[in-house]
Amino acid sequence: MFLNVLLLIMGMILLIKGADWFVSGSSNIAKALKIPSLIIGLTLVSMGTSAPEASVSINSAVNGMNDLSLGNVVGSNIFNTLLILGVSSLIIPLSVSKDVKKFDLPLMIGFYGALLLFAFLITPLKIDVYESAALLAMFVGYTVFLILRSKKATGLILENGINATTEKAETEKRTPVWLSIILSVSGLAGIIFGGDLVVDSAAEIAKFLGMSEALVGLTIVAIGTSLPELVTSVVACIKKENDIAVGNVIGSNIFNIIFILGLSSTISNLTLDWAIFTDIAVMLVAGILVLLIALFSGKTKKWQGAIMVLLYIGYIIYIIIRN
Repeated sequence: MFLNVLLLIMGMILLIKGADWFVSGSSNIAKALKIPSLIIGLTLVSMGTSAPEASVSINSAVNGMNDLSLGNVVGSNIFNTLLILGVSSLIIPLSVSKDVKKFDLPLMIGFYGALLLFAFLITPLKIDVYESAALLAMFVGYTVFLILRSKKATGLILENGINATTEKAETEKRTPVWLSIILSVSGLAGIIFGGDLVVDSAAEIAKFLGMSEALVGLTIVAIGTSLPELVTSVVACIKKENDIAVGNVIGSNIFNIIFILGLSSTISNLTLDWAIFTDIAVMLVAGILVLLIALFSGKTKKWQGAIMVLLYIGYIIYIIIRN
């Protein structure tokens, strides 16, 4: 038991440090290409910080541990939405950009709805190969949509002009592209190896404690693999990088559903238990809550952040009692 806990901690450290290197390297490369911060948050940063979830869920699918694979994704999304945005809102009010309100949040909720339809209505209690393909097709479509938005935003920046002195100063401070590539590759290696360690040790801990794979995925593994998102968003808030803080969470949630679950269910058709319906419903309601706050408040307030954190604590207590 002690050895498995140690391996779990080592795996988490590799995941978090690997994600940190991957995000830093990818962000530097993106900035060198003059990609806007919102797009960086929704794509490179969110995908990078979601790499631990991808590693764990794909490893779980390969090993036939469906409950851990699905529980990790759903649990991570609930953690991202309620706890990370809640904690971030306690640090600084988060303003949600017009584009995120108009496109990304509604799309995120739409993807959640598609998952519910696939898992409990069209093919009850499983996600088959056609639904996996549909999820991956959604990922491709969303990525193309982001690229087109990025090109449009970049065009506007160039059209409006950039202060040459500021650009030169930023270029001088920037990490060389070759070093950024090395960071990205090293980070990805840490993520893959760390994910393997986390899956194996989490499975052994679950057996020892009599916990279900789903509960381990929804709690220990979900929280552990979501630490990069938490650190990234909190640091972004402290630096007053609102777009990255919000984009990181929304982008990660979308990436988790349409890419990670899509790929995991392609590797091994996911079979579900009715209990996970409640967790997916909580994920959907949390997403709708954020959309309503964004639409009617414009920016999050500290009391709203506190409520979101309390809701997450209540959810964790509920699933522990349920187990």
